Amino acid sequence: MLLLLLTENDQHSLVSNARITVLEKQQSPTTSMPSFTSLPPTTSAIEEPPPPIASIIGNTKDVGSNMTTIGDILKPNVVTEVNNVEEATTNNKPEKKCDIFDGRWVYKPEVDPSYCPLRCPFIEEKMSCQSNGRPDFEYQKWVWEARDCDIPMLNGTDMLERFRNKRIVLVGDSLNRNMWESLACILYSSIPYPSTKAEIRFEGKSIRTTLKVKDAYNFTVEFFWSPFLIDLNKNHSSGKKVLMLDKLSPNSEYWPGGDIMIFNSGMWWAQSGYKKGWDLVEYKGKLIEDMPLHQVYTRGMNTWANWVKKNVDPQKTTVFFRSISAEHKSPQYNQWCYTKTQPLVDEPYKSSYPNILIRVIERIVRGMTNPQVKYLNVTKLSQYRIDAHPSIYRNKDWKIRVQINKHNLSSYTDCGHWCLPGIPDTWNRLFYASLLLDNFGGSSTS
Repeated sequence: MLLLLLTENDQHSLVSNARITVLEKQQSPTTSMPSFTSLPPTTSAIEEPPPPIASIIGNTKDVGSNMTTIGDILKPNVVTEVNNVEEATTNNKPEKKCDIFDGRWVYKPEVDPSYCPLRCPFIEEKMSCQSNGRPDFEYQKWVWEARDCDIPMLNGTDMLERFRNKRIVLVGDSLNRNMWESLACILYSSIPYPSTKAEIRFEGKSIRTTLKVKDAYNFTVEFFWSPFLIDLNKNHSSGKKVLMLDKLSPNSEYWPGGDIMIFNSGMWWAQSGYKKGWDLVEYKGKLIEDMPLHQVYTRGMNTWANWVKKNVDPQKTTVFFRSISAEHKSPQYNQWCYTKTQPLVDEPYKSSYPNILIRVIERIVRGMTNPQVKYLNVTKLSQYRIDAHPSIYRNKDWKIRVQINKHNLSSYTDCGHWCLPGIPDTWNRLFYASLLLDNFGGSSTS
């Protein structure tokens, strides 16, 4: 029996941050094991692309810490590509481990998503763009390719085997829930007769949503709502919302024991004005009204890092931290996701998220060695995908809502979350590739 309890607190919908889709059918377990194939340092696809009918052929260049620019874009009708790497050189360099986050988007009209969204019961309404009426599907036809190696396509059957008797834990904001929904759909679509072997539960006390796969596989994939990872006290004696910089989220008592843990926290820290999540911060017993944002974030993330060090067994658990994903909500820069159906490649990307916060978390993660924390760096690959957000298709009654909000559409459009199928599927593909690199869980297909 399939139990569906998907409703979560309204606060989940407040996050606006920013993920291409796993665009290939799952392979049979009888096929060869997924593997990485090294590519030569220079590929003709980068330096000498064949003359396309319509193409995206761009060499990126940095134009500032928050910007990347690529060449012109035309509507694709053949296989085309977007590079987010510097122009390849012919210099002989020592071979290095493949960076799966350094690459390009390639348009492949023949590919299909890994699952049918209409048959996946885990996608909440605001991510279900197709069933809400979005008419275009081109945003599902872009595949992420690494610069120096082939990334295996996501194999749901193999993932089921690797997760056998395991507990997978995702903790963070609604973007990590976006990733959880994608992962749940990928796994659910790979199970024979899934409605009899899988169930979903929502537990209000721990703010936890769980996909439980029963019988032979016997694993769970759990999502815990905790946008700051630390405690936000909304019932403080001061009458203010207080961010407790040295106290972890209350539901952290339920986190330990996972075989894989994927954390994220970022976009809620950078909100301002009426969207700001806290009034005061508390640190070492003192209430503080004004503290520099980077210091607030550093102290909060250090509290999380110390918890990981004390509570995670490096012999049992593999830990990931997923980087910030891009928002596209700036009409003044023509970088607003409304009406966009192609990736952003002809103008520099202007991020509203402070680069200093990215540097803070990267430094903290690099310093975490016991256990080592793997960094899922999806920031740059997400920046190009202005076309893949729910935009106005966040509700089934979007036509009525657009009419009501026609004079202030930017307040209604969702340019932070991602349609499913969509960018979070690529995040999960890169997560899966990271597991393959470490040979996590082995596989019966090996």
